[in-house]
Amino acid sequence: MAAVEAAAVVVSSCLKPDPVPVPESAGTAAATAATSSAMAAAAVVAAAARTGSEARVSKPALATKLLSLSGVFAVHKPKGPTSAELLNRLKEKLLAEAGMPSPEWTKRKKQTLKIGHGGTLDSAARGVLVVGIGRGTKMLTSMLSGSKRYVAIGELGKATDTLDSTGNVTEEKPYDKITQEDIESILQKFTGNIMQVPPLYSALKKDGQRLSTLMKRGEVVEAKPARPVTVYSLSLQKFQPPFFTLDVECGGGFYIRSLVSDIGKELSSCANVLELTRTKQGPFTLEEHALPEDKWTIDDIAQSLERCSSLLPAELALKKSKPEESNEQVLSCEYITLNETKGEDDVIKTL
Repeated sequence: MAAVEAAAVVVSSCLKPDPVPVPESAGTAAATAATSSAMAAAAVVAAAARTGSEARVSKPALATKLLSLSGVFAVHKPKGPTSAELLNRLKEKLLAEAGMPSPEWTKRKKQTLKIGHGGTLDSAARGVLVVGIGRGTKMLTSMLSGSKRYVAIGELGKATDTLDSTGNVTEEKPYDKITQEDIESILQKFTGNIMQVPPLYSALKKDGQRLSTLMKRGEVVEAKPARPVTVYSLSLQKFQPPFFTLDVECGGGFYIRSLVSDIGKELSSCANVLELTRTKQGPFTLEEHALPEDKWTIDDIAQSLERCSSLLPAELALKKSKPEESNEQVLSCEYITLNETKGEDDVIKTL
């Protein structure tokens, strides 16, 4: 503080103007201008000194805080990136903010920062993506099996190989005779405990490889057998042919793309998903809890973790852990991506 004050005094002294004859009427204005310039310069120097001091201490402090983060929170995934790509983007932003890894950290013991997501969202979809950090990654399995809510816009009359608008059109059928009452009358067939065939373009695996990867290579892939899934609620929100909007609450392992495709077939037509938004996953909602990208900072995530801890069931609440070995440890980054279906192998990638 003394150095800052000294700098301010020096600048004030240097900028003090030499006495110049000034008409009496302009004297007050000239003196005020000179004083203002000196004060502004002093403020700049003081701010620069303060900023430099903060920068020297903030990176290690932020790195320590980053390594201490633990729990589950939610981010807002936009359309475009895959869930894994978004997780990488989040990780890179946090590392950059903390200045890690840095030379001073590489000399110390190894410390792993774990970060993962609990439930894949298609690249063409947007909405809530639940993220676990630190010991919170162990809680993500419960997010996979928990309930999720979606708003889906389907398009009648077109079927695609991916069951959504990103794929190639494989079939077209008329839809002009389908009414709102027709759609509403069949929704009961897709509510409750039902059997569903997963899409070929999915994260499900064959011989250790995703079906979507095999499909993109042009390999012949057989559809997985129908499996039991749960739909808690299903309603038609809007119908403006050929588009219809559904509100769906379902359990783990459920595919909205398969639902929309099956609805099209039940109506003696075909359909694909035009837009898909996950509005809720477990207790996390898009409006209240999902952090937009401009809030992906260490402080914002720490605050979100604190707020979100009260949303989790008691059996999932993180217990206060024993002190970690040491926060003065080097960072080895890895993220865990849990596949959509409970029981599938976790995919762990290390930086």
